[in-house]
Amino acid sequence: MSRTLQNCVVALSLLSAAVCQAAPQSLGVLPPAKGGSVAYDMNSAGQVAAVIEDEYGNQRGVFFENGKLIELTLADGKGSEAKRINNKGEIIGSASQKDGTWRAFLYNRATGMQVLDTLGGTNSHGTALNNDGVAVGFSDTANGEWHAFVQQPGQAMKDLGTLGGKISYANGINNSGQIVGAATDVIEHRHAFIYDAEHGMVDLGTLGGRSSSATAINDKGMIVGASETADHRWHAFLYDGQKMIDLGAKIGRGESFATGINNAGHVVGTLRVGDDQMSFVWRNNKMTLHHSGKGLFITNAINDSEQVIGATYDHGLNAATMPSNMPPFVDQGYSKFIGQILMVIAVAGAGVIYRRRYKGILLMGYVDPRTWIRWRI
Repeated sequence: MSRTLQNCVVALSLLSAAVCQAAPQSLGVLPPAKGGSVAYDMNSAGQVAAVIEDEYGNQRGVFFENGKLIELTLADGKGSEAKRINNKGEIIGSASQKDGTWRAFLYNRATGMQVLDTLGGTNSHGTALNNDGVAVGFSDTANGEWHAFVQQPGQAMKDLGTLGGKISYANGINNSGQIVGAATDVIEHRHAFIYDAEHGMVDLGTLGGRSSSATAINDKGMIVGASETADHRWHAFLYDGQKMIDLGAKIGRGESFATGINNAGHVVGTLRVGDDQMSFVWRNNKMTLHHSGKGLFITNAINDSEQVIGATYDHGLNAATMPSNMPPFVDQGYSKFIGQILMVIAVAGAGVIYRRRYKGILLMGYVDPRTWIRWRI
């Protein structure tokens, strides 16, 4: 290879490395050709709670570890979902029964699936659990209302009540037993709440609008979720124990929804601007946005190993993670420079071929560089 061609190849390699920045990593839960997959949670050991969907649209919750997948379904049930996993590898979720009703469940590899009760109705859904195996979710009651519940290991399911309305649901619990979710007030507006045994259910208010919902809480009592604002937009929020901080205002556009927080206080969520959907990370007082195709399309959680959990989208959903400190993709005009480098390589290659032919060397299968050089960004 000529010196010119060598230099061009080296330049292209360096430039390609600059363009190929950090990207989300597929978890390999399900090959895209077999259907879609979304990771809902992953513990620091790499064990995953996820949902897969086959080509017929049937959804099933799964436990996934080291390339091995265990489907979490009940006998004759048609569907299930796995929502959270704790550090012990225990999963909480919900599964359909033969009669079409849904029941919350807990799973671990030693004892299998444990079906949870209801609050007097026929359905329950599990949404979160802590490292002590305390489960939360929501269930219908005997009079048809839906209420948040908590269930301690070995104890009966407890109704958490509401804020004066008819509906509540729990979304998260920390290792201190504090629970967050949303409940309706006396005029049936939904508000984010925090609950503990000492204070009961406490209304966290809104960002000026009518409704809000809390989605997750860390061990320091920091809460995230989304709230309607005074101008009827939805903004992600962070509640620091004293006040609700508007993270959507820090983004400055679109509607945003915070979905997870870890013990370092790093927040993840989703941003919608028109038809475009992005993911965001609020980390060390800095907001980072990841555009569709360059970051996670769906964000569901962030663990203490700084992994953001969710799914990418490319002709279907694919369970994936990305580091919370992953920089946003920035082209910086590299596409134009790569095109120029490729042109130089083409010219240099043509020069090499010309010299070899001049020396009587026949190169079989030679094709014009304009037809064999391809670059896809």
